[in-house]
Amino acid sequence: MSPWIGVSGLFGALAVAFGATAAHGLDAVLAAERVAWIETGARYAMTHAPALLGVAWLRAVRGGGLVALAGGSFTAGAVLFSGGLWLVGLTGWTALMPVVPVGGAGYILGWLALLALALRRA
Repeated sequence: MSPWIGVSGLFGALAVAFGATAAHGLDAVLAAERVAWIETGARYAMTHAPALLGVAWLRAVRGGGLVALAGGSFTAGAVLFSGGLWLVGLTGWTALMPVVPVGGAGYILGWLALLALALRRA
């Protein structure tokens, strides 16, 4: 079984939990900007959870370094981008903000790895 299935499930569950938390009452406790950060983190994590299922499928049928790069990059993106936004949103500790763009670059690198895989196989 691919580890990417478990990572997908973890980030999908976290995305739902943080999204629901942001939608149901955080605005009474936190500033609107902080709630927006939590929602943005949830949206990106939920978008990439199914992408990790695709990576798991690709690992099973193709394997290879580009598939591993895509999975690792999506995971790093979820931890640094989404996780960073969740922590900043919940704690207000903006010193973590510099890791958020690094996570965004991880998300982008994951998609570029899939593009490279497609071009290699074409």
